[in-house]
Amino acid sequence: QVQFEEFGGGSVQVGGSLRLSCTVSRNTFSGNRVGWYRQGPGKQRELVAVVASDGTNEYAHFAKGRFTISRDNAKKTVSLQMTDLKPEDTAVYYCNLRGRGTGRDYWGQGTQVTVSS
Repeated sequence: QVQFEEFGGGSVQVGGSLRLSCTVSRNTFSGNRVGWYRQGPGKQRELVAVVASDGTNEYAHFAKGRFTISRDNAKKTVSLQMTDLKPEDTAVYYCNLRGRGTGRDYWGQGTQVTVSS
């Protein structure tokens, strides 16, 4: 059983910043890829940014240069710093952990991010 605690969603104006954090209850956190996905209104869920167990980051094209992902294995936390937010960033953001070996995806409950002009 994997449990997530997500923090940091909310409403912000265009150009603003938000920081999302997610704490995961999994003993093997450090060996798993973790990250963030999002699902906008009427859209499919999409990858935002992930960080592998070796620290390698992967960003969606829209996130490059604006978002920064980081992980703290000691605290079992993955964070997403978002800057220069745009209305199209409005979505529910989901914390994700991918099981090593199985490739199974585990999801947080999601946190709403709303960017208004």
